Amino acid sequence: MQHPRDVLTPDALAMLQVIAKEGSFAAAARTLGLVPSALTYRVRQIEDALDVLLFDRSARQAKPTEAGSELLREGARLLDDIDALAHRVRRVATGWEPQLTLSIDGIISTQTILELVDAFYAMAPPTRLKLRDDILSGTLEALTSGRADLAIGVSTVGSEVAGLQQELLGEVPFIYAVAPHHPLAGAPQPITDATLRQHRAVAVADTATRGGATAGLLSGQDVLTVDSMQTKVQVQLRGLGGGFLPEPMARPYLEAGRLVTRRVARADRKVRVYYAWGCPGFTAPGRALQWWLHQLQSPATRRALLENHHHF
Repeated sequence: MQHPRDVLTPDALAMLQVIAKEGSFAAAARTLGLVPSALTYRVRQIEDALDVLLFDRSARQAKPTEAGSELLREGARLLDDIDALAHRVRRVATGWEPQLTLSIDGIISTQTILELVDAFYAMAPPTRLKLRDDILSGTLEALTSGRADLAIGVSTVGSEVAGLQQELLGEVPFIYAVAPHHPLAGAPQPITDATLRQHRAVAVADTATRGGATAGLLSGQDVLTVDSMQTKVQVQLRGLGGGFLPEPMARPYLEAGRLVTRRVARADRKVRVYYAWGCPGFTAPGRALQWWLHQLQSPATRRALLENHHHF
C-alpha cells in the first residue's frame, strides 16, 4: 500500500476539487482530459492509501463522503498555502526578507510604531514583521546578538560592534515625577539624594541578558522593579514610588494633574536616543529594512517616535 504522503500531492488534491465541482467522474474526466477509468484508478489509489472512501458512488453523481468533504476542505487550504508560499518565495527572490524583527525600546511611541506598521503592510510585502519590547541596553543587545534586525530607541552607543550603524533619533529629557499625593510632592526643592533615599524608587528592568543597566537609582534605596516603561508610569500614578520618566511620556499626565514634576539636586538628565542596524556579517539591507530606514530619515517621524505618547 502506498503511503498517504505519496498520493496526497498538489495535483491529486486539485483533481479531487475538480471531481467535487463537476459532480461526476465522467464530467471531471472530460475537464481534466483523462479517460474515466484513469481518473477512477487515481481516486482509488488515494482511497486505498488513506483507507477511507472519499466519494459515494451509489448514485450517478460523485458525492463526497464526510471524510471526502474534510479532505476537500483541508486540501483547498493546502493548495492556497502552496500558492501563497510560491508567491512569497518569488517576492523574497526580489530582495525582500522573509522576516524583519524590530527591537523597540520602552521610550518609543507605540502609536507611531503601529502607524508605521500599518503603512508597511499597505504595500503588501512578503516580509513578516516581529516586534520586540526591550529596555535600555537590551535594545542594542537584541540587535548585536542577531535577535533583531533594527533597534529603535537605543540609548547606549555600540560603536565597538563590527558592522553596526547608528543614526540619531533625537534627545529625550527625563524629569523626576511623582503622584500629587506622594510625600515627595510637598518636599522642599531641590530634593536631595538623602531625602530621595527615604522613598521607594520605581525602576524598569533592563532586558539585556548580560550585565544590564539601571538608571537614576541610589544605593540603599527601596526599589520596585517593573518590566516596561508603561507599567512604570502606572506605578508612579498610583503613588507607589517616584522616579525619572521621559518627559514626552509623562506630559499628558502632568497636564492632567495626575503627576507632578520635582526638581532634584542632580544634573538634568537628557538622553540621546538612536536607531541602529547591522552587526557582524551584515551585508546590504533587504527591501523591508530599506523601507524602515527610509521612514526613519524623516524628521517628523523621528519626532513622533519620541513625542507621540497618548493615553490609551
